Amino acid sequence: MTFLEKLTRAQQKNRSYLCVGLDIVTANTPLPLQYHDEPMLPFARAIIEATQDLVCAYKPNLGFFLAEGAAGMVALERIVRAIPEDIPIILDGKFGDIGNTAQAYARGAFEQFKADAVTLSPYIGSDSIKPFLAYPDRGVFVLARTSNPNAGEFQNLTTDDLALYERVALSANRWHSEGPGACGLVVGATAPAELERIRTISPDLPFLIPGVGAQGGDLESAMKYGVTRNGVGPVINVSRAVIYASRMVDFADAARNAALTIVEQMRRIPGAFAA
Repeated sequence: MTFLEKLTRAQQKNRSYLCVGLDIVTANTPLPLQYHDEPMLPFARAIIEATQDLVCAYKPNLGFFLAEGAAGMVALERIVRAIPEDIPIILDGKFGDIGNTAQAYARGAFEQFKADAVTLSPYIGSDSIKPFLAYPDRGVFVLARTSNPNAGEFQNLTTDDLALYERVALSANRWHSEGPGACGLVVGATAPAELERIRTISPDLPFLIPGVGAQGGDLESAMKYGVTRNGVGPVINVSRAVIYASRMVDFADAARNAALTIVEQMRRIPGAFAA
């Protein structure tokens, strides 16, 4: 099964475009788990168990696990194995290097941590993308127009009437067509005009859309412009608003309720999950 097939099946089964981001800060784990020497794993397991029927993907963010050293790497390895096999795993590492280094990152992400997709930086060019696309059953999401406040400093710079994010989108069209893996784009919900523009440029590319939730992005625009021409839905990532909905003993139930609220909002948008 390819990444896009797995993603589409999860979206259809759970009637959800929600991706829960596992941005786990040890100091912020719920108080009942603070007595654990290594609380990342029990926290993530509880979140996964509470939300697995409401999501289309999980997105562990590599940075938060690296911050915990060897214990974080062990926790990440165990967490990805706790995710049900029919739900895609997107390892958010924003990798961007060339040659043997890119191949090593790809091996680590896809073979060691069993990710179905990764996030990539395109700044170096196609040399940093193609080693990941060599895996025919996996996918990549290339940073195009991100959700952070200063994203436009470089991404909106123009040359020959095209913004940098538009050039990235056009290159990603080519990478996707050349394959064999699937290429998508990271496009923030905090930039709805750019989101609409990128969908026009790249009608067939899947979108990973951060920025809904704590960052205040536009869910309706994410739903409207996130779906590909062939019906692959967006991967709408929400992290803090779900996993830290409570820090008390009810944290798992609170995470489920927060996820359910978002999914119900998705389902109420006209045309959602029409297929």
